[in-house]
Amino acid sequence: MSDAPSIDVSGVDDSYFMLDVREDDEWQAGHIDGALHIPMGHLLERVHEVPSDSHVVAVCRSGARSAQVTAYLIEQGRSVRNLDGGMQAWAAAGRPMVSESSAKPQVI
Repeated sequence: MSDAPSIDVSGVDDSYFMLDVREDDEWQAGHIDGALHIPMGHLLERVHEVPSDSHVVAVCRSGARSAQVTAYLIEQGRSVRNLDGGMQAWAAAGRPMVSESSAKPQVI
């Protein structure tokens, strides 16, 4: 995958700022409540929305896209970790998710 620093789902608590870099349909199906949604393809134009004074955890479906985002943000001087296993691991661990509809949250 990548040499990007990562964090296990069990290590994530409310002190982390969650950055979801998945596409709109993935986000709408299920995401971490309170996460900031910036699809990976829009990161360069919206990087200013990612706080520079917080510990950030980047997340995607499996951890591959977010590993690339983590590496980029670290180059920009940010404190970032990649969520090991992405939203698939988050859901498998039974961590809470919300959706943008009345449907049960899911990872697609």
